[in-house]
Amino acid sequence: MKTIQVNMTLLSDTIFGSGRSVPGQEDISVLRDADGFPYYRGSTFKGIFREELERYTRWAGLYKPDPEGDGTENPGKENPVVRRLLGSNRGVGERSGCMAFSDFMLPGSVKHFVLGELGEGSAEEVLDACTHLRAFTQISEDGTAEHGTLRIARCVNRGLVFQSRISMPEEDEELVREVLSMIKWIGTMRNRGFGKVRIQ
Repeated sequence: MKTIQVNMTLLSDTIFGSGRSVPGQEDISVLRDADGFPYYRGSTFKGIFREELERYTRWAGLYKPDPEGDGTENPGKENPVVRRLLGSNRGVGERSGCMAFSDFMLPGSVKHFVLGELGEGSAEEVLDACTHLRAFTQISEDGTAEHGTLRIARCVNRGLVFQSRISMPEEDEELVREVLSMIKWIGTMRNRGFGKVRIQ
């Protein structure tokens, strides 16, 4: 197996949605560790990688979903490249595969510096140093904000770099690097311009 370090630079504010809210403060919160640092789940990134791998294998001719040539995909047939690397996405407990993704975390040196400046036990201050709140509302046809549509989201600051380690069979390293280079957006509210990233 080959393991590579992956750096993900946030080119825009990004929302690592936790699926939770803080009543009266945030409608969309971000994932954070015990010290308050935001992070992005490796399992969530694996899902994005799966989507891009599906596309890449079709574009590169590594998988043809309609071998009969009738132009329709066979929904019962899985992409063998995707299944081998990432496991099946059908049925409970069937996701396995030979690739492994660690969570995307801020580098240890950055965490050490921030904790040195703010001190231990300052999780809220740490979170505020790495993130900020953004307000959104829906605009009506007359150009005014619609009543009751105000939402507050916590965003991870653009410019931060997160690191992960990805393991794969050595013979698949080139393929994995190609697919990683295709990933340009992650996180919540990508359709509103959040979550633009550069993967290296």
